[in-house]
Amino acid sequence: MKHAIKVIAFDADDTLWSNEPFFQEVERKYTELLSDYGGAEEISAELFKTEMGNLECLGYGAKAFTISMVETALRMSGQKISAEKIQQIILLGKSLLQMPIELLPGVEETLKALKEQGGHRLVVATKGDLLDQERKLQRSGLMPYFDHIEIMSDKTEKEYTRLLQVLQVAPEEFLMIGNSLKSDIQPVLSIGGYGVHIPFEVMWQHEVVDTFTHPRLKQVKSPMELMDWL
Repeated sequence: MKHAIKVIAFDADDTLWSNEPFFQEVERKYTELLSDYGGAEEISAELFKTEMGNLECLGYGAKAFTISMVETALRMSGQKISAEKIQQIILLGKSLLQMPIELLPGVEETLKALKEQGGHRLVVATKGDLLDQERKLQRSGLMPYFDHIEIMSDKTEKEYTRLLQVLQVAPEEFLMIGNSLKSDIQPVLSIGGYGVHIPFEVMWQHEVVDTFTHPRLKQVKSPMELMDWL
């Protein structure tokens, strides 16, 4: 199959750079801010419930997360939370839009090697808020390595099929690399593509699924292993 691959696509958050740890740190500060209304686990559970309820209309990303934090705070406080604390919550959310871009080990070296080697088109296939993801890509310094950028509202079989049509490649010519089995790998395997799973140290609760094996799935521990395999 390695000889058939024409496009190698990379997820962005927690595949190219660290992302989830910043969200978890903001959530920790958020639960401290709301400590008058419940324990940390209870607040986090309520926040996750709000996020799941808002996914269809707000999607993914820092802005959606911020709205969910405000909504949860209002509900848990019985609408009594102060304007000052609401302002602090908004600032917590906005801090995610300015979080440092910390490239994961081996990412840039792998992209450089793939670009120099040639033979594959390199793509970013990520989901989330369009403006936020574009800004993170620009700040990462990785833009020159990629031939195409695709920012999806969600990662589904339908969205990946549409991406393949845009790229004009067949599923068996497409390889997706990411940290999430649920959104990066499973939909691609389902439409006939290939996947490489690179686990990250932490995972958002919504993305957690049981690990599995598949004839078109490769498990590696770092991007550098990808070069050895290819």
